[in-house]
Amino acid sequence: MSTIKIALVDDSFHTRRSVHELLGYCKEMEVVQVCDSGMGFLDYLKKTKDQSPPDIVLMDIDMPELDGIDTVSIAKSVYPSIKFLMLTMYDDEDLLFRAIKAGASGFLLKDEKINVVEKHIRNLYEGIDAPMSPSIAKKALLLIHKSKRKEAQPQDGSLPVPLEVSSREIDVLQLLVEGYNYKDIGEKLFISYNTVKKHVSNIYEKLHVTSKAQAIKVSHYFNLLK
Repeated sequence: MSTIKIALVDDSFHTRRSVHELLGYCKEMEVVQVCDSGMGFLDYLKKTKDQSPPDIVLMDIDMPELDGIDTVSIAKSVYPSIKFLMLTMYDDEDLLFRAIKAGASGFLLKDEKINVVEKHIRNLYEGIDAPMSPSIAKKALLLIHKSKRKEAQPQDGSLPVPLEVSSREIDVLQLLVEGYNYKDIGEKLFISYNTVKKHVSNIYEKLHVTSKAQAIKVSHYFNLLK
């Protein structure tokens, strides 16, 4: 495996220091940048725009001035290849869903053991993980149905843009809501495990919608990243 380049963004000095030190013991991973704020991370991207960005970013959610979710939304608009693992103290489904819509690829509690963090980083780097819990799948279905009802109406900044989600992707979501795993979903729909995973990845991509409010935020910071 190639060396995985990691950036760590967290306003807690203790978290930055402990995670940095622990990841330092993993030979296949290299922490290339540590930032104490979302704005600091965007500044780092600006300064290194002619270099390859980090592969994985461990991003704190709750930060002053610019929180982790908005930071991800802005960064993904310019560097879509970066994959973000969100860090939080709380297992909050609404935060998780917002993070997914912003472009995050995963969600970890800060008290996870370092071997769990390393596993998620490896899986994400190798394209193995596309996790979606039943509760998140349910929220995704609600968003899709809401979008379809509102697609003929003007956007007001809080509504998602219309989602082009296929009937097969909705079938996959419905089975996820019912608690089936990828293997069982494949058997029920007569498709392969990898095809199920691809459908889930496509759903995530389509849920990375931007409202007018998000667009304003991105345009406000866009010059910073150019």
